[in-house]
Amino acid sequence: MAAAIEIVGLRKSFGEQRVLDGIDLRVQAGTVFALLGPNGAGKTTLINILSTLVTPDEGTASVAGHDVTTDRDGVKNAISLTGQSAAVDEVLTADENLRMMARLSGYSATDAKRRAGALLEQFDLVDASRKRVKTFSGGMRRRLDLAISLVATPPVIFLDEPTTGLDTRSRQTLWEMILGLAAQGITIFLTTQYLEEADQLAGRIAVIDHGVVVAEGTAAELKARVGGEVVELRDGNDQIVRELPTDGSVHGLREAIDQLDAAGLPGGSVSIRKPSLDDVFLALTAQNLEVTR
Repeated sequence: MAAAIEIVGLRKSFGEQRVLDGIDLRVQAGTVFALLGPNGAGKTTLINILSTLVTPDEGTASVAGHDVTTDRDGVKNAISLTGQSAAVDEVLTADENLRMMARLSGYSATDAKRRAGALLEQFDLVDASRKRVKTFSGGMRRRLDLAISLVATPPVIFLDEPTTGLDTRSRQTLWEMILGLAAQGITIFLTTQYLEEADQLAGRIAVIDHGVVVAEGTAAELKARVGGEVVELRDGNDQIVRELPTDGSVHGLREAIDQLDAAGLPGGSVSIRKPSLDDVFLALTAQNLEVTR
């Protein structure tokens, strides 16, 4: 499958601080790719480089076949960027926001009206189309923001923490819309701090920490790096007191339970579960912290 995004040896510093330190990534067209990392890991800087907002110091990157440094116009015409804050005009209505962006994208007045109507329907905003955006909930604003990013139907969309601050229902609604876009053949490159989000949406996931990619693969492949199972010790109120990863063998499970007994931790019950992306994230970023000390 063709690559929508290719990154080789990308480096970027701000003053004395090295933010990206040799990033190599390849994202296939028509897929959802998630970039995970703690605050300050370099996620937003990478998106800013891929969207031509920041120039890299070293390395190469291309989006939809266009180099981010030598063909900026080509990149800009092939992408849409939705940042962490909703980029909408609160004074205008949803319909007016969409029509304005369509006109700015080169649509005629008639085509802009038609495009706005289609997007309002696609993102379940028809009933709110005549309301001023300042009256919208957070979920409605994010849906409108995503709709605006699709006015020109770009082949690649960058979503920088698209569901931050949304409630569970709004987040799940937006997930369904993102998966729908990928089903249309649009490439989605998203950053997120919600590990469940990456697990639900992304075909491949990269974990970045201190400016380097510490792991990449499918959710299943990353979980396999942690171990077979995780033993949880819970107190009488069913709150987790401690968790220990194991290799999944009977010996490993017994050893984990023995460690809990030896620690003398108060607990009401012991349970076993499969590793989650939370376990992967904590294990990988903790390992990288030890390496960089």
